[in-house]
Amino acid sequence: MASVTWEQGLAWRMRRQFIDPVGDVSAVEVVRRLAGVQAQVGSAAALAIALRQTSPGDGDVARALLDERTLVKTWAMRGTLHLLPADEAAAYLALCGTIRSWEKPSWQKAFGASPDDLEAIAAVVGSALGDGAALTREELAAAIMDETGSDHLAEILGSGWGMLFKPLAWWGVLCHGPSQGNRITFVSPRAWLPGWRGLPPVEEAVRTVIRGFLGAHGPADAAMFDNWLMRGTSRKKDVKGWFAMLEDELATVEVEGEPMVMLREHVDELLATEPSRSLRLLGAFDQYVLGAGTKATYLIPAERRADVSRKAGWISPVIVHEGRVAGVWEPKDGDIAITAFGELPRDLVAAETVRLRALLP
Repeated sequence: MASVTWEQGLAWRMRRQFIDPVGDVSAVEVVRRLAGVQAQVGSAAALAIALRQTSPGDGDVARALLDERTLVKTWAMRGTLHLLPADEAAAYLALCGTIRSWEKPSWQKAFGASPDDLEAIAAVVGSALGDGAALTREELAAAIMDETGSDHLAEILGSGWGMLFKPLAWWGVLCHGPSQGNRITFVSPRAWLPGWRGLPPVEEAVRTVIRGFLGAHGPADAAMFDNWLMRGTSRKKDVKGWFAMLEDELATVEVEGEPMVMLREHVDELLATEPSRSLRLLGAFDQYVLGAGTKATYLIPAERRADVSRKAGWISPVIVHEGRVAGVWEPKDGDIAITAFGELPRDLVAAETVRLRALLP
């Protein structure tokens, strides 16, 4: 069994994720390589992409989303908004939907909706968006009222609409469309995305998603994958079965005594990877952190986790030195305020700060 250190593993991830070195790549190529980019905060998603490009273009993400439609914004992993490649999005949605959270009594109690309620909402939303319309939440709620006459459904949509729309996203009923001023609109993927073929079978989706995850965030194990996918709430036998489906494509490597898997085609590259000496500033909610999870002590010192994983689910912008999180930063008064966890090379911090300033609004 091949054996590597975490220094090698993290350096390999940085290379795969266009962190070190940065890539001469498009926004779509970055999103594809990262297996999606979290987009709860749109500016953070745009920064995550730009920091990985040698020549970031102004408006590249918006063009890919709205003009070319090669990217799509929708609820995906961990129930959070993501940018996904349009031609792979259905696979990610299909696998997210296997959690079937809406069937759990606790979910139904929390959001006041039954599986039958969701089916009714999905039918109306699918019909309302089916002709290519882009509708706001309020317009969709009105359509549901007109079609069903149900005050109950209208009341649900008036409060917990985000949680109710997530299953609809995973079912391929809706995704985000062009904004109307500061209002979000929703569209049908079938009408909005060129070449949309609906959700694939889970067996097919597994191949796309696990390969995507391991290609960016390996070496890893099934628990790491499930934490990234749905915060560890998938059925363990399902996750085990998914990895078994790809058994012929996977290889086991030992990372500091722990057996993990990665794509067989990447093993030689990992073994040849030297530890990184670079320093990079990454933005909030960056995939380098989210792919590993903030509990990964090989990446973030346990005593510093609270500096990275903040209240209300906020993931801080981070300083990555030699592959590990070595501090956090924030924009402040037109400058960049650095909080280092230890001594950092001043010349590398200065150079990276200059690069980052050029990308901030």
